[in-house]
Amino acid sequence: MKPETFICAGLDSLDNIAAQILAYIPDARVMAISGQMGAGKTTFIQALCRQLTVEDTVTSPTFSIVNEYRTSTGNPVYHFDLYRLRKPSELLDIGYEDYFYSGNYCFIEWPEVAGEFIPEDCLSINIRIDELNDSRIFSVL
Repeated sequence: MKPETFICAGLDSLDNIAAQILAYIPDARVMAISGQMGAGKTTFIQALCRQLTVEDTVTSPTFSIVNEYRTSTGNPVYHFDLYRLRKPSELLDIGYEDYFYSGNYCFIEWPEVAGEFIPEDCLSINIRIDELNDSRIFSVL
């Protein structure tokens, strides 16, 4: 797989970017989404969930670490926010394997905190702010 870049010029094009990324690697289920504070990680995950027909309200699981949502067909979608973890081994306490290796979509904010616990076949998405053009650049690896 070659790296791909998607440029989002505004919120109105975010759903299209989410659809393109989901179609880019259709078998990818675990996605590590990184970027600086305020880059739009949660907002992007909300767009991904809209594309997957999630019926629940998608919010950041900053304090709960993980949220579970359901699609219109009843499939679970997991959303992690690892920002508040003090050390990667805390993932063991919440049974991360049950989520990461479930075969269901799993979106992980702040994946760098998890270290070696992130699956090798995880799709990496980095969101960078382009202040000059007031846009977001999505680099997918």
